[in-house]
Amino acid sequence: MDNYIDSLNDLNYSKDERQKKLRQMVEDAIKEEKLIVDRLQHPAKEILSPGEKLSDKVALFGGSWKFIIISAIILALWIFFNNAVMKRMAFDPYPFILLNLVLSCMAALQAPIIMMSQNRKENIDRKRAENDYLINLKSEIEIRNLHQKIDLLMEEQLQSLMEVQSVEIKLLQELHEKFDRQNHVL
Repeated sequence: MDNYIDSLNDLNYSKDERQKKLRQMVEDAIKEEKLIVDRLQHPAKEILSPGEKLSDKVALFGGSWKFIIISAIILALWIFFNNAVMKRMAFDPYPFILLNLVLSCMAALQAPIIMMSQNRKENIDRKRAENDYLINLKSEIEIRNLHQKIDLLMEEQLQSLMEVQSVEIKLLQELHEKFDRQNHVL
């Protein structure tokens, strides 16, 4: 009977060891996850050249309502001033060729600057998408690992239960035999 109790104690000890290993695996995974989260929440600061800073500011201003309103006001004043105020001495009379030239030059300069800013932001978005892909891939791998660990635990637990059941059955048989012997003696 002491052998059976010892074997039960051994089973409990191995179960505790498995739990310690699993706890350690979970702690390691949590630490690793914190590192990934820190890298994503606090990315390295990108050092921008003066041209990149300028292109970002031009793109930000050129794509705003402020720019549209200011441009509309300037266009309206230009047209009003040349048509109403200075009818005969207008520096840019009705087909507004000078205004057309100014707007064309402004568009010709503004378009490539905005494109540079968009290209840089596209590169940032591409890096962000790569990070998202890596995180999704890591999550998938972690989920697979967790499934394998759970399967392993279930198998080990089933094996432990079978061993405990075997020991309990032997103990019950011994008790039953002992009880039968005592009943036969009486």
